[in-house]
Amino acid sequence: MSIRKVDFEIGEFYHIYNRGNSKQKIFNNKEDYERFIKLLFLSNGSNSFKIHFIKNDVVYDFDRGERLVDIGAYCLMPNHFHFLIKEKAEDGISKFMQKLTTAYVMYYNEKHKRTGSLFEGKFKSEHVGNNIYLKYIFSYIHLNPIKLLESKWKEVGIKDKNRAIDFLKNYRYSTFRDYLDKNRIESTILNKKAFPNYFPNSRTFIEEILDWINYNKNELN
Repeated sequence: MSIRKVDFEIGEFYHIYNRGNSKQKIFNNKEDYERFIKLLFLSNGSNSFKIHFIKNDVVYDFDRGERLVDIGAYCLMPNHFHFLIKEKAEDGISKFMQKLTTAYVMYYNEKHKRTGSLFEGKFKSEHVGNNIYLKYIFSYIHLNPIKLLESKWKEVGIKDKNRAIDFLKNYRYSTFRDYLDKNRIESTILNKKAFPNYFPNSRTFIEEILDWINYNKNELN
């Protein structure tokens, strides 16, 4: 039996991530992304839910019960995902991730007519134990989609930074837009109050992202 290296504690912050088995895609189309995002909301609670409920338009009105975790940021990429999470309840992260991944794998396997594991083993986790690292993780997670625009941007830099920012602003499968004061229903997934107020407004958030885009190569590796 494998043993997780990180022990989760209530009130602590964690970077959670995983990718598809053998780096395979875990999101093939808009429907897959949107299903996973709805599950981010539904899985974060003590109450159980029926999978068919997701088909309704009132997902975000569902009574989840007590939240298991506080979510500060997420980003979904074609073959992996990243979350920034704060443990809220005893074993909250483990319960949340089990509900989320089980529900999504059931959906994905049925839809795509496949069997077996989808993810590369257990989800990975890193304890975010200091203020500097916590602020950095917000940027790291939200910068991930630039790889879809310029795969080697960390090594060679970005020529058109405005284009990169526009791309991030229009990427629907991360919380980037939620930090631009956009009134999205998906913002219900987040509990920003559980995290330090690093970005009191959209301007400070964009400035932080630009600082990292302008930073020297390899710093974000």
